[in-house]
Amino acid sequence: MPLFKRKPFSLLEPPKDLDSKEKISGKSNLTFEEALVSEHHAVSKAQKLPTELMAPVLRMIQYSTLGLYELVEKIYASLQEAVFEGLELYAKQDGLEAACRILKILGSDGTKMYEVGWLLRDKTIISTSVIKGEDLIHRRPPVSRNTLKIFIRDATSQNAPWVIHENLAKRYGIPIEPPNDMMFGEGLQKKGRKRREDGPMGDPKKKMKNDEEHINVPIKYPIDDLLVQPSADDHALLKRPPLATDFRVPKYSVGDLLMVWDFCLSFGRVLNLSPFSLVDLENAICHKESNALLVEIHTAIFHLLIKDEGDYFTILRTKKRKLKVTLVTWAEYLCDFLEMTKTEELTRNIATVRKGYYSLIDTDIKLKILRELVEEAITTSPVREKLSEWVDQRQALAATKRESTRKAKDEQNSSIDGLQDDNESVDEQGKGKEEKDKNNISRSKTEGKRHGVQHLETEIEKLSIRSSPLGKDRHYNRYWFFRREGRLFVESADSKEWGYYSTKEEIDVLMSSLNVKGIRERALKRQLDKLYSKISNALEKRSKEITHKLLLEEAVLRRSTRVRAQPRDNPSMSFLKYVNKWKDN
Repeated sequence: MPLFKRKPFSLLEPPKDLDSKEKISGKSNLTFEEALVSEHHAVSKAQKLPTELMAPVLRMIQYSTLGLYELVEKIYASLQEAVFEGLELYAKQDGLEAACRILKILGSDGTKMYEVGWLLRDKTIISTSVIKGEDLIHRRPPVSRNTLKIFIRDATSQNAPWVIHENLAKRYGIPIEPPNDMMFGEGLQKKGRKRREDGPMGDPKKKMKNDEEHINVPIKYPIDDLLVQPSADDHALLKRPPLATDFRVPKYSVGDLLMVWDFCLSFGRVLNLSPFSLVDLENAICHKESNALLVEIHTAIFHLLIKDEGDYFTILRTKKRKLKVTLVTWAEYLCDFLEMTKTEELTRNIATVRKGYYSLIDTDIKLKILRELVEEAITTSPVREKLSEWVDQRQALAATKRESTRKAKDEQNSSIDGLQDDNESVDEQGKGKEEKDKNNISRSKTEGKRHGVQHLETEIEKLSIRSSPLGKDRHYNRYWFFRREGRLFVESADSKEWGYYSTKEEIDVLMSSLNVKGIRERALKRQLDKLYSKISNALEKRSKEITHKLLLEEAVLRRSTRVRAQPRDNPSMSFLKYVNKWKDN
């Protein structure tokens, strides 16, 4: 039974009308795939705000020092009288109130005039006319307080002061630099300097008073990274190393590529799909001929959706399809799924797939199709059950780790106490040797316990249920590390650009370029410090594998001058050799 203030309490019964297949909300404990889906939902939330209001509302938010509720009230009040094209409200028509829509804002001799369309209940415009501003009736603002509250939270990266995401600021022309009255640097200076009225030197008493008003207040770091101003100690920061961007897929599709790969490897046993490398997936996606790896991925996810007996299963039953997808018939099942998405960008490819030309579809569209499949797959019962199982196992291992750490600490303290007591009773000649022996015994026990805790940490890491960014830099670029891939990926704030670091030297320079005066870069550096050994080892391992692969390619090239080599012999075409060893026949 759970505890509250060290006392047991009973949980409430779940609602009877709760749908077991309802999608889970919330932003914690998300997988990498769920995090991307959550981002898409956050963008759709922001789009609920009328386009005409985006820029003015964002301006009121940017660098505001008000609390959330005060800021909501300020914006809500300012929108009370706001009028823009597309706004639906009421106006006087022949002495009566009627619903209308603002079609155009006109100006006549300094008086605002509005062309409006009069609306029926179904929002159909039945007629138009031009009215004065005084005839408009503002019953309520165009958006609710709750919508504004959600929008402010989704559109900002911090709240003291409020700072909107850089990509939003650029899109709507909002200044990203702090206003002039925010004097951040070596100190914060009070405003309100008085004019000198008593000659060049001024009144000494007034001068002393002015000096007291202009005392510099030191800044307490860390602060928001964009507010950090250049200082004398910045020379110690190195220039950030350039990112490698030699992806075969479009840079804006790299996020989809990582999402699909991470999902397939994380839930390989659930999918009955054996592991493959990120490079192999990228090469398979870009290949212009049919290949087993892509067919196996699609087939495995189709079988998962069928097993879940959800919407896709219902569609197949309606079409009287067989519930066994084969390497020959998989394209028809893909067409059924594309029809289910009802997304024009995807459905327009159905004819191409039916003709057997799936491999000729654009690379970014292939990845969008796979992303849709993954988003559907992560809602299935088998995946949810696996996640729940991993959570339980992680909690059990964490409890074991805590107990092991506590026991090791208690034993170490007992050993130290025992040594102190024994040392008091030994003579000076035998003291050194006996103390040394007991210290060695104590150290050996401690080392043994430490290795046991490290083993537990490794097991806990294997049960990791999500891939989350290590942190963000000054400009909100996100840094990703996947334990199965020897690269540190960097995602731009708008998710349209990706790059990566692949050497230990680059990571060292990156860490030396982070300014710990900023909140984001301090947190990022802390994470990189914590995982430095793990990331460095992964990068060095990948470098050795690439060197080995290059040697193999050179050997294949030399042999091809004597004997006609098969394309599959080339390491860069290794995805053509993929065999699903976990396939459930």
